[in-house]
Amino acid sequence: MEQVLSKLKGDKWIWIIVIILSGWSLLAVYSSVGTLAYKEGKGTELYLFKHFSIIAVGLVMMFLSHKLDYRYYAGISKLLMAITIPLLLYTLVFGNKVNDASRWVTIPVINQTFQTSDLAKLALITFLARMLSRKQEEIKDVKKSFLPIMGAVCLVFVLIAWANLSTAVMLFGVSVLLLLIGRISFKQIALVSLGVGLLGLIVISVGPRRATYFSRIKGFFATEEVTTSNVPFQEDKNYQANNAKIAIATGGLFGKGPGNSVQRNVLPHPYSDFIFAIIIEEYGTIGGVILLFLYLALMYRCIRIVTLSPRAFGAFLAAGLGFSLTIQALANMAVAVGLGPVTGVPLPLVSMGGTSILFTSVALGIILSVSRNIEELKHKQELDETPKQKKVIVGTV
Repeated sequence: MEQVLSKLKGDKWIWIIVIILSGWSLLAVYSSVGTLAYKEGKGTELYLFKHFSIIAVGLVMMFLSHKLDYRYYAGISKLLMAITIPLLLYTLVFGNKVNDASRWVTIPVINQTFQTSDLAKLALITFLARMLSRKQEEIKDVKKSFLPIMGAVCLVFVLIAWANLSTAVMLFGVSVLLLLIGRISFKQIALVSLGVGLLGLIVISVGPRRATYFSRIKGFFATEEVTTSNVPFQEDKNYQANNAKIAIATGGLFGKGPGNSVQRNVLPHPYSDFIFAIIIEEYGTIGGVILLFLYLALMYRCIRIVTLSPRAFGAFLAAGLGFSLTIQALANMAVAVGLGPVTGVPLPLVSMGGTSILFTSVALGIILSVSRNIEELKHKQELDETPKQKKVIVGTV
């Protein structure tokens, strides 16, 4: 283990957290896909192998992206934004519709679906980091700084919100945090946030998923008793939330043990949206707390990178990407334990999925690239100081 870690650059604790989460993901997904495998007439090992392959590719992408000097991502961010905006428009018009929402496009040749909002999150955060770092001298100028920066945020928000409001709201929240760190005026951000909030209400009221949003909000504020009734999923708007609560309640302190979940057979998406509930059912409250601690530790390491980064661009990158991953994880956990309405947001690096794992891996690779640069600068500084120290010692003898 030590030999492998010695070959990896950047924050070693982030590498350790990623490896732990990836291994835990394999166990949780393998335990959760039984019902899906039965419905599709396939073996659970097939899903395990597919998930393992995606994690392996993700780790390779993480390694490659951390090898690239993070300063190159400033130029790459412009290209990503140029690709993301047309792709989001294409998704809204021609994307694959699931539950009245166009979130995916099919990649030709390999015939795999691709969720464009995952690319949009990475593109927008890297673009904001670039803009904020380059406009610090004129950051209070509305025309030169605020309008182009907030314009990019609002444009991406609008294109994502129509089909995926929860992801759009989280991305907007991360953007606001990054803008505040970047010294954008709080009053200006608050005014735009009010407008974005009104736009969100419009999407909920008249958007293509208004029935789904209303049922989820109504279910979240409902106070009826949670039971194990056999009401069909289509007729019970609280079906997912109730069964998630049952999984958590029956897990107790130490859980039922790996592979012994019962609610995985009744929850619609136990391997993605509600995997945290299955983890608590099998590993208990202790397992859930450990998983929460891992994400908080990841955020702490990102904050540490922010404080040590000598350049603004690196600090903004680590802060934005770190906040994005942590907020998404906390949102998924909050839904599972009943602290928020159902959003359909996966648990980073743990939930089964394709593009989510891959883009999360790239984001972590960029954070590690910033950390690697800090280590190299520190090492260079130590080498520069060593001869001076030797010279002083010789002179005093």
